Amino acid sequence: MAELTKEDIVLQKKISERMEFLRNKTGLSQSDFAKEHDIDRQVINRWESTKNKRGVTIYSINKFCDMINITIKDFFDDDTFSVK
Repeated sequence: MAELTKEDIVLQKKISERMEFLRNKTGLSQSDFAKEHDIDRQVINRWESTKNKRGVTIYSINKFCDMINITIKDFFDDDTFSVK
């Protein structure tokens, strides 16, 4: 597997932080969110981890967006992802 560039690492961190922020807005812990959506808590932990070298796939982001009833556009249409 190729090494991640600095830009890749920054994007990976932003995605993880966005997922954690949006999950927290639901008012649910990782465990409760996982139970509510019938998935393993470790999956949520991996999605929100900034240390996961594999990152999150677009399919996982889409699945997460479905769980919280937003679109992928809504997920990325945030100041978090604005180019600076």
